[in-house]
Amino acid sequence: MQITDCSAYEVLQKERIEDVHADGYLLRHKKSGARVMLLANDDENKVFNIIFRTPPADSTGVAHILEHSVLCGSRQFPLKDPFVELVKGSLNTFLNAMTYPDKTMYPVASCNDQDFKNLMHVYMDAVFYPNIYEKEEIFRQEGWHYQLDQVEDPLKYNGVVYNEMKGAFSSSEEVLEREIFNVLFPDTPYGVESGGDPKCIPDLTYENFLAFHGKYYHPSNSYIFLYGNMDMAERLEWMDREYLSKFDQITVDSRIAKQKPFEKPVEHKIFYPIGENDSEEENTYLTYSMVVGDGLNVKRCTAFEVLDYVLLSAPGAPLRQALLDAGIGKDVDGGYNDGIYQPFFTVEVKSAEEKDKEKFLQVIRETLEKLVKDGIDQKAIAAGINYLEFRFRESDYGSYPRGLMYSIDVCESWLYDDNKPFVHLEKLQAFDELKKEAGEGFFEQLIQETMLDNPHSAVVLGIPKKGLTTQEEKQTEEKLAAYKASLSKEQLEELVEKTRKLKEFQDSEDSAEAKEKIPMLKRGDIGKEALKIYNIPHHVTGNTVLHHNLDTNGITYLTLLFDTKQVPDELISYMGILKSVLGYVDTAHFTYGELFHEINAQSGGINCGLQVFQGKEQKDDCLRMFGVKTKYLVEKEEFVFSMIREILFTSKLDDDKRLYEILSQQKARLQSSLAAAGHSTAVMRAASYYSPISNFQDRIAGIGYFRLIEDLEKHFEEKKETLKENLKKLMLLIFRPENLFVSVTTDEKGYLGVEGRVSTLRHLLYQTPVQTGKIHYDLEQKNEGFSTAGQVQYVAVSGNYKEAGYAYTGALRILKVILSYDYLWMNIRVKGGAYGCMSSFKRSGDSFLVSYRDPHLKNTLEVFEKTPEYLRAFTADEREMTKYIIGTISDLDVPLNPYAKGELSLGAWFAGVTEEELQEERNQILTAQPEDIQALGDLVESVLKQKNICVVGSESALEKNREILKQIEPLVK
Repeated sequence: MQITDCSAYEVLQKERIEDVHADGYLLRHKKSGARVMLLANDDENKVFNIIFRTPPADSTGVAHILEHSVLCGSRQFPLKDPFVELVKGSLNTFLNAMTYPDKTMYPVASCNDQDFKNLMHVYMDAVFYPNIYEKEEIFRQEGWHYQLDQVEDPLKYNGVVYNEMKGAFSSSEEVLEREIFNVLFPDTPYGVESGGDPKCIPDLTYENFLAFHGKYYHPSNSYIFLYGNMDMAERLEWMDREYLSKFDQITVDSRIAKQKPFEKPVEHKIFYPIGENDSEEENTYLTYSMVVGDGLNVKRCTAFEVLDYVLLSAPGAPLRQALLDAGIGKDVDGGYNDGIYQPFFTVEVKSAEEKDKEKFLQVIRETLEKLVKDGIDQKAIAAGINYLEFRFRESDYGSYPRGLMYSIDVCESWLYDDNKPFVHLEKLQAFDELKKEAGEGFFEQLIQETMLDNPHSAVVLGIPKKGLTTQEEKQTEEKLAAYKASLSKEQLEELVEKTRKLKEFQDSEDSAEAKEKIPMLKRGDIGKEALKIYNIPHHVTGNTVLHHNLDTNGITYLTLLFDTKQVPDELISYMGILKSVLGYVDTAHFTYGELFHEINAQSGGINCGLQVFQGKEQKDDCLRMFGVKTKYLVEKEEFVFSMIREILFTSKLDDDKRLYEILSQQKARLQSSLAAAGHSTAVMRAASYYSPISNFQDRIAGIGYFRLIEDLEKHFEEKKETLKENLKKLMLLIFRPENLFVSVTTDEKGYLGVEGRVSTLRHLLYQTPVQTGKIHYDLEQKNEGFSTAGQVQYVAVSGNYKEAGYAYTGALRILKVILSYDYLWMNIRVKGGAYGCMSSFKRSGDSFLVSYRDPHLKNTLEVFEKTPEYLRAFTADEREMTKYIIGTISDLDVPLNPYAKGELSLGAWFAGVTEEELQEERNQILTAQPEDIQALGDLVESVLKQKNICVVGSESALEKNREILKQIEPLVK
């Protein structure tokens, strides 16, 4: 059947979209009015996404709560959590839902045809026929509810989205971003918080929640996206028969109106919380934002992405550098913000003072005026265009399916103009036009019109305020106490009963009949073969060059790895600084800005980093490598190696001003990222108490590293000479011929010249005699709490089961799925109200359990402690066990692009893992039985007994649980 034979649909557009190698179709379902887009190509990683325009009218988070809630059971799949059942028993490559300021998405992806159909079925049923109308408990669990276990207890708020957004509103940068957004578009849906403001979420009623679904979750308001290699006609016919034909077209007023342009810039101030030990000095955010058109003009949107690179993102970019040179703040951020009807451009300075506002605005204006008058550096524009075009052509989205990212891209125009569905997939012409017009004043004119002569702009200041979190917590407590005091005894007992009924609902088991309604694959549908390893070792003048022979579409992915085993202990953390310096300071022939542009104009970039591997026999140590990574087209090979030589042998490490800028930037970004990713921070720190690999990682990227950066930035003048000396020592210690190992992912043609280049490079590496040393792992159980200004916790417990004599088995992969989507999910997320929970049991033995945006601390640790008890009593019938196995294989069988296959193979090489061992692991997974999981109870208990605990969280929660932690200190001192 041809697509044009589907009589239920009208074909509105059809075109070949060469930029993404697909045939594009735009359809309209005649009866329901549903909009449908098809992108047909040979990608086996199929994607379905159903999108609704969901403009919120207030900040109660109704769209966000609904996104969570519709996946909690539906007409045909009446389980409490079909989403989790799917995760456990599907070969999906993506399964989630996302709330945006003006839309809600429900995307799924799979390489297995039947699995893909199953996922589509559950998601379509969820959005159109959710159980929210029958089960108010869903709203109360996922959104918010009053929690009162006993009449005499204090009244509390709880709920998954409520706690998630408490975590989001604890991040100064997230709060600031939201405020800018709201201030620029006060008369549109963008003027409120679609995710929900914790202060407003409890204002949402169940009736308004249902009304929102009734209004917006109709096919007439839907945008349905199908991508990949599938029988599109069959899928269209199925959607019509099972769902769309059941609805008649209606008019849904969900249009996103444009904000009327401002007559003059506006100014707004917000306060954000900091800890009692944080300084209010040099902690203000200064931002200037301007609305720069709409998302329908692809050439213009692409031009602003280039301007983002040229003005702000690139090291030495003129606007960034002018602000730093003026001494305004310690780091410059911002850029082009798209994904909405009216994109905007922001310039942001961190760690500044409020008094610098006028100077901040003056420097921006003067710098932009100078660029318009004198012209922008053409090399910078060329580099920006090449950098973006390289990324667009490569289409490397890591673990995210390509079709998923395309479905997000098309919404940037499709949602706002039915006649422009494909424009954001057709960028190559825009790149070509920009290359031609760059020298004709195009970018200068764009700056003049949108940045200098544009009154639709806003100055937003983020001012630090001590005690704000405590004040807000007190206000919430007082509000709840006053409300409780206003209730009669009967009303209080009713709240207790509602709390009991919610817990009863959460504790209740889905019937076997309900569970069996979730479609799932059979064990026979799972591939039996483990992933392949692509390693061909070559020996080149004393060094190993590991070739991962794969078709990379003409791109070579090269990594030069240098063993750092000779670096003495006192210099370990300085390697974290070195990786941030190389490529970002002047060299013999280039300023650091010129160097960055030169590299990006002719390649996919050159980046330095640190990689850690643990071999089978490295119980008390790990392999610590300094990496130089690059990607390039074959014809640019000589250029790339010349740039690597330029960086490694001529970098100027004695520029005080530049080093201080880099340190300040590092401090500002770590200060934000360590708190925002508190789960990762806590896990790394807890594991650093006993694990060499985590101990090292903490010292070069975690809290240990942050402490060094804080100290150097604060005492730069007295310590700068030591810093420079240490960086120079590291260069001589690391970049030596005996330390070199090369990994290259490319086809045979791409590999041809690599050996010769490596041989030449080897002879240039440092051979000067140096005083070597070794790392000392100061392993000590510290069990720390790190306080932040946030209102939620990240609770981690970690240990190593091999230390207790247990061996790795493939069943540990299944255990992760069982805990993450059953035991921990039910107790930490569903009942506890935390936004997330995770676990991991690595081949090295290192293991952890952690919660994410968690209102609890002690309760969470108690849940962790009961894990062995749960496992020893674990039962599952054949269907349930098969489901867990399929979910486990789904994690293993994520489609990998050539670069990812090369990285996986490199990791296997250093870990000493063979294809035979990977196959053995897979066989253990495929044949696992409940008793294999039961047997892991003792293993998990051995991890928990080690009691390595770290918590990143609110000051009040840490203080209340001081007996659990050996020491408490501010995350930021």
